[in-house]
Amino acid sequence: MISVTEAKEIINNNTIALAPVKSVLGEAAGKVLAEDVYAPVDIPAFPQSSMDGYAFSFQGWKQHKKIKIVGEVAAGTDENIMLEPGNAVRIFTGAPVPTGADTVIMQEKTKTHNEELIIEDETLQAGTSVRPKGSEIKAGALALGKGSVLSPAGIGFLAGIGINDVKIYPNPSISIIVTGNELQQPGKPLQYGQAYESNSLALNAVLKQLHINNVEVLYAADKPEIVTRALEQALQQSDVVLSTGGISVGDYDFVSQAAIQCGVEKLFHKVKQRPGKPLYFGKKNNKLVFGLPGNPSSVLTCFYQYVIPALEKLSNKKPVLKIIRSPLSKAFQKTALLTHFLKGIYNGETVTPLDAQESYRLSSFATANCLIQIDEEITACNEGEFVTVYLLPA
Repeated sequence: MISVTEAKEIINNNTIALAPVKSVLGEAAGKVLAEDVYAPVDIPAFPQSSMDGYAFSFQGWKQHKKIKIVGEVAAGTDENIMLEPGNAVRIFTGAPVPTGADTVIMQEKTKTHNEELIIEDETLQAGTSVRPKGSEIKAGALALGKGSVLSPAGIGFLAGIGINDVKIYPNPSISIIVTGNELQQPGKPLQYGQAYESNSLALNAVLKQLHINNVEVLYAADKPEIVTRALEQALQQSDVVLSTGGISVGDYDFVSQAAIQCGVEKLFHKVKQRPGKPLYFGKKNNKLVFGLPGNPSSVLTCFYQYVIPALEKLSNKKPVLKIIRSPLSKAFQKTALLTHFLKGIYNGETVTPLDAQESYRLSSFATANCLIQIDEEITACNEGEFVTVYLLPA
């Protein structure tokens, strides 16, 4: 067995980012830019009114006092009007400000009489309510830099400057291999000796939280040739393979044997931790294989601790799990010299280990909002002692 730290280092050292791909902007939400994006044009592309009102020359108004209304400019017009000093046009939000005008006054601060504009704003200044050309961004300026996450606002910003395609780091494709003759699908009657299969649903749910949707689930009976065929298919179609069960030392645990048959290089098998000690990690070329234990709590624990960092590195994303130090609300003791990951509740001030910590139980995980790490060399923690806490994504 190796330590938790060693296991994480091995995974990190054997994971490289996927090759960037071109993506339609509308399908790139949540992805990371693989290159700088520059504005192709000035935005706005013309001086633009920021509200409904009247456009005119400020100096012309100061000089003539009376302003004649000579027309109207709506958003989307392609006519560039030349406005003489002392004249004004009715204008609407988003419309181009005519040449010769430099100020817009909102309609609520005006009156009209005999086609003349009466301004009722003593504090009005030149340039009011006019968005200058290029005030959002100038042509050729950096819009978003390489490594930026394409948030909804980022998508809107790039669309607003005319960008349609971007080069991004893609999310990895995932295959989940579920092994175990005893497993029954939820919703069907449970026969004697069976257990409901939950691991694929839990993994699918957390992958969706990470905006990873290219996921296929394969079911493999506990026969060496069937597990091997499933792994061969998964390696052909996916960047990352997650198997659940069949990785321990029982007579029906065939995943490590299948990995050998498929040419997967074993990088480690078994970690000094609880839960999830039988964890396996290997790779074939740049494809990663995680052999997760079968117990549900072990599966999720290993996923949060080991798989998520690998997925983040593949797609060049920043860590999603926030790591903090927090005092324990009560004492905790353990005997085995293994790193323990405890399901817990963090309330903003202290962290509390929950009951039902056994690897087959998900009831505590279902209410937990964090994992508490108790290092392998520690056998007892006092109340108030600080520990490492991984805050789980909501």
